[in-house]
Parts: sequence; C-alpha cells; structure tokens
Amino acid sequence: MNAHDTAPVPPPGCPAHGSGARVPLHGPEFAADPQAYYEYLRHYGTAAPVELAPGVEATLVTDYAAALQLLQDSGTFRKDARRWRAFNEGKVGPDSPVAPLLAYRPNCMFADGADHLRLRQAVTDSMARVDTRRLSRSTEQISGYLISQFAARGSADLLGDYAKQLPLFVFNELFGCPADIGDRVLFGISGMFDGVNAEKAVEVLFQAVGELVALKRSKPGDDVTSWLMRHEAALSDEEMVHQLALLLGAGAEPLRNLIGNTLHRLLTHERYAREGGLIDEALDDTLWENPPMSNYAPHYPAHDTELAGQHLQAGDLVLVSFAAANTGPALRASRQAGSNRAHLAWSAGPHACPSKEPARHITVTAIEHLFNELPDVELAVPEDSLIWRPGPFNRALATLPARFTPARTGRGAEPRPAPGAAEPEAATPARPAERSGMWSQFLNWLTR
Repeated sequence: MNAHDTAPVPPPGCPAHGSGARVPLHGPEFAADPQAYYEYLRHYGTAAPVELAPGVEATLVTDYAAALQLLQDSGTFRKDARRWRAFNEGKVGPDSPVAPLLAYRPNCMFADGADHLRLRQAVTDSMARVDTRRLSRSTEQISGYLISQFAARGSADLLGDYAKQLPLFVFNELFGCPADIGDRVLFGISGMFDGVNAEKAVEVLFQAVGELVALKRSKPGDDVTSWLMRHEAALSDEEMVHQLALLLGAGAEPLRNLIGNTLHRLLTHERYAREGGLIDEALDDTLWENPPMSNYAPHYPAHDTELAGQHLQAGDLVLVSFAAANTGPALRASRQAGSNRAHLAWSAGPHACPSKEPARHITVTAIEHLFNELPDVELAVPEDSLIWRPGPFNRALATLPARFTPARTGRGAEPRPAPGAAEPEAATPARPAERSGMWSQFLNWLTR
C-alpha cells in the first residue's frame, strides 16, 4: 500500500476529484456539504489550494493555530487588496463575481498600519456608543412590524420575510437614515448580496450613503453616522461614505445569516425544543459549526514567506476558513472542556469584528420576539430539502419555510392607506405622503 491509498477522497461531485486541480468552493456541491470539503482539504496540511470562482485562486487556511498566526501577524500578512497579484496582473477582472467582496476600497477592512488604526478606532468608538436598551427597543419594534406582515397567513419564509430584512431595518435606525435614503440603502444592500443588478445596487447604495453624510453634516443626530462624523479622527466625507457602506453592507449580510442559521438550528434540533430557553446556546453552537461567514478574512503576504510550513508568495490571496478551523481536531477538546466562545466566527486580531456584541444582542432579541409571537412555529418542509446558497464566503440558506398558528398582531391588522392618503397625527415631525419603499412603510407603520 502506498501513500496515495490512504489519502482522503474528494467529496462526490467535486470537480477536483482525481484531477489534481484546486478544490472549488463554489457551486451547489460545496454548498450542500461544506464539511466534507473541509475534511478533504485538511489532508493538504494547515492550508489548501482552492478556487473561489472560475479562475480565482486562493490559499485557504483550515487550521486554528495557523489561522490565529495569520490574523495576528499584521506585519507579514497585510489587508490592502492593492497587493493582490492576480488582480494586478489581470488574471482576475473587476467583473469577477467575487470582486465586490475582495477588491480594494478605502475603508478600515482594507487598511494597514496607522491608516487602519485611525479608521478602526473611529468605527469601534462609534459602535460602542450604541445603547443596549435602545437596540432592544428598535429590534423589537422592527421584529413586530415584520411579523405583522405574515402572521395572519400561518406560514412564512423566515429568511426572506424576516432574517434577511431585520438587520437592514435595524441598521437604518442605528445610522439615522430618513425614509427616502433608507429605502435606497435597503435596495442597494439587498441587490449587492443577492446579485440582482449588483453593479446598479452598489451605485445606489453609495449615492444614498453620500446623501446621508451630507445630511448629517448639516443636521447631526443621536446616531452612529453622527458619532462617527464627530469622532476625533476627523474623517473626510469620502472616508465617511466608505466606512458607513462597509458597516451597513458587511454587517447586514453576516447578521442575516446568523439569524437564519440560528433559527435553522433551533427548528431542526429537538433538544432545543425539548429543553427550551436555549437561544444563547443555539447561537454559540451555530457560530461554532455553521458560522455566517465561513471563509473570508482576505490577506496578502508582504513578502515571500511560510505559514506553518506552507510556502506563500508576496501578493498571494490567503483566506481563513473560520468554519474549518472551528470544527477541526484542535478545537474539539477546547470546546468539550467548556470554552464555548473560543471559536473564530468573529475573526481575531486587529481586524476582528467590531460589532460582535450588537450582533449577538440583535440576534437573540429577534429570535426571542419571533418565538414569543409565534410560539408553535416549526419547519414546514423536510430538513433535507432545504437548499443552501452557493458561494465561497457565506453560509446561508436560500429559504427557511415555516408554519404556525395564524395570529393577529395589533397594528399589522390595520389596512395600510393608499399612497398619498392622509395620515394620522403623530408625535413626530411632519412627513411627506407615504412612499412605497420598505423603510418608508415601516416608518409609517410606527406612527399608526
């Protein structure tokens, strides 16, 4: 028997099977069973050759210790995507489906050194000012509105009708978006991540955020945008736009997936239903085993180097597999010993998620409120029929069909006035006639 006889076999359907090619992290096969791919990738060692999209090559770190080394060594591994050699050489074009999440933008995620420290501190300090009570109140109001839209039906797609929309609405409130701007922010982020006219969606998002910055320059408020603007880092308008677009976009998609994946776990594992009151535990289990961002944290070696014995060239694209690192042999003992939050789902090092606590709070509040309003909610289809969205970065369901006893939820039962109809008096500034955008509809609902 030779060494090849004991090598792991690529998962069924994997195009790398027997070809020696890079292992693809795109397509329905990977989405259906990523853990089988991670198990196969481990036979390469601490890092493996992967393909993120046709023609887009990367090295994926699958080992926990090696991932920590990379994430904490900002001298050797840089975040500035202008170092990406394949992109600079034209091997990857700006029209690649993964370019929107990898190509350089002047925000703190793609910054190094003093630039990163300045931008990151402004973001961290501003997010730290978010009041937990206000966040709970806002999340509960938005949850109530979204539930009111489908409660009487007795069925819903908990992804499209709830988990997808709730983070966008919460962020609109936190960032102080008025109706018109908020509608376009929702359109832009949704289109960017859903791939529906993504180029136009990005254009709409940045234009809306630019208008938000101009508005807050003249009329600051009690919101993250205004706090960021008043920070001692003295961000320019361009820097403001890019930090806000990052916080809105990079925050909404992972949070959508975290809510969805945690709901999936609660609805498909009998232990949670039997014991009850385990939303926090289900959230942590999801972050360990099904993190919303499975593979990301793009880095580029500043010079030719080695990472845990793996040779890397300057400008190579290197990603961290949070999902593989979390479920690898090295962390199993730590988790069994009770270190339930030692996972890498929030990343680590100087670029770790700056909004971890708000994200946890929003997720728990949103799920608690959903179960309080619809206590008998259950999965409406067999678990094995659920489809996971393809893609190398996110771990997310396409839909999460659920059923429950139809319920009447206060204001949601009231008929919505036709556009342009007179509105009741409210203790808020006068607003224009009702618009048709999602954020406008929510603001109108609040005043009824």
